[in-house]
Amino acid sequence: PDPETPVEETCRAMDDLIHRGKALYWGTSEWSGNELRDAHAACDKFGLYHPAVEQPQLSLLKRQRFLDDVSPAARSLGMGLVTWSPLSSGVLSGKYDEGLPQGTRLARSENLRTSYLTETNRTAARKMKIIADEMGCTRAQLAIAWAMTQPGVTCVITGATKLDQLRENLGALKVNMAEGLKRRLEANIPPG
Repeated sequence: PDPETPVEETCRAMDDLIHRGKALYWGTSEWSGNELRDAHAACDKFGLYHPAVEQPQLSLLKRQRFLDDVSPAARSLGMGLVTWSPLSSGVLSGKYDEGLPQGTRLARSENLRTSYLTETNRTAARKMKIIADEMGCTRAQLAIAWAMTQPGVTCVITGATKLDQLRENLGALKVNMAEGLKRRLEANIPPG
């Protein structure tokens, strides 16, 4: 027989875990639309459990791959989308507007700092402040509310590390993300 692809091997392994009672369902993380389609095709071919959810990154700064590739594929396959990093490692919260506070995620990780702490991203975060102030919410709440209203999103992982951050993030549920507001945010904050 033909050797299996890595996607087919993954599908078989996940199906086995479900059959053994080790998992109720399985999902993917950071897979492309093509990988998601390949996984569903392999599951159909071999009669296996399909992946139920994809976990892609999504923020105003990192949205193009999600909108153009991952979300359309996942939605067409009936998969949920549990997104992560709606604040782009805190940049959209405004915590890095004036520098690099000690003890923060970006202070501890040079890789994240290089990826996220650019002048373009700081400028975007400052533009968000103007809109958030008009809306009577924080930038974090505005960014999370935007992510929650994207096509197919079933849940947003906020990554809060402190109770006060969690409380603030929950305020996103009160933000009225009207279509005009979404367009304004997307026009003012280019995807990076």
